[in-house]
Amino acid sequence: MRRVLVTGASGMLGSELLLSVPRGVTAIGSDLREGTGVAAVGFDLADRARVDELFRLHGPFDGVIHAAAWTAVDLAEERAADAARANVDATRELARAAAAVGAPLVVVSTDFVFDGSGQRPYHVDDATNPLSVYGRTKLAGEVAAREAHPAGARIVRTQWLYGPRGKHFPGTILGLAKDRSELKVVHDQIGSPTSTLELAPALWDVLARGEPGIYHAACDGQASWFDLAVATLELSGVRHVKVVPCTTSEFPRPAARPRYSVLDCSRLTALRGAPLAPWRVALQRFLAL
Repeated sequence: MRRVLVTGASGMLGSELLLSVPRGVTAIGSDLREGTGVAAVGFDLADRARVDELFRLHGPFDGVIHAAAWTAVDLAEERAADAARANVDATRELARAAAAVGAPLVVVSTDFVFDGSGQRPYHVDDATNPLSVYGRTKLAGEVAAREAHPAGARIVRTQWLYGPRGKHFPGTILGLAKDRSELKVVHDQIGSPTSTLELAPALWDVLARGEPGIYHAACDGQASWFDLAVATLELSGVRHVKVVPCTTSEFPRPAARPRYSVLDCSRLTALRGAPLAPWRVALQRFLAL
C-alpha cells in the first residue's frame, strides 16, 4: 500500500493520521489547512463528479481512510440535511470510488449509533438505535459504505476523542480551570475516553491488515465525563479546582446522548495483538506532550 487518501485531514483525527503514516506510504490529505507542509487537496466529497476528479488527479489510491464528518452533534439537530450530506452522501461517494479501483476503505464512525441502554460493552454486531440526527446520519453512512463497497469497507466506531489538535473535552476542562474554582461535570454518561495518538495507528492497521466489516476502537476501560475531568486536572497538577458531579438532566442539550456506550474492542485487539492503551495511561501521555 503506497498511496492513501485521508479525508478530514485538517481535523483532530485526520491531522494525527497524517502524522502517523506508516513507512513507505504517501498520504494525500483532503481539505488540509495550508502551512502544514503536507500535500493536500480540497474537494466536495458529496459531489460524485468532484470525487471522481479527486481520484483521477491525485490517485491512484491504494487505500482510503475517511475521517471527515459532520461532528457538531447538537447543531445537527437543526441542520439535518447538512449533516446527512457530510456523513451519508460523502461516505457513499468515497465508497463507490474506492470500490471502482479496488481500494480498501476505512470509515470512522461513532458510539452514537447505539442508544446507550445496554449494560455491557457493545459488540460490533449488537443492534443499533441512534438517538440523534448525528447518530442516525453516521449509521446511514456506515450502511451506504458497506452497500457501495461490500468487499472493501471497514467501519471503525470510536468515541470520546481528544488529541493534540482541535477542540476536545480535556482542553475545555483545563481552559475553564484557569478562571474557576469549581466545575460541574456530568457523571451519568459512561464511555471510553480515546486519544487520537492511540487511535490513528490502529486505523492504519485496519486499513492494511483488517478484513471488511465492523470494528470498535477505543482506549481500554471506562469512565464518566466526571472521571475524565478529575483525571485531567489531577494529571495536569491542577489542585485548586473542585469538580462536582451532576446529572445529564441538569445540563440539557439539543441532541440526546447515549448514557452507556462503552465499546467491545475485541476484534481490533485480535487484529493488532493488544488493546489500545488504558484510557488513563493514554490521557497521561497526551497531557505530557
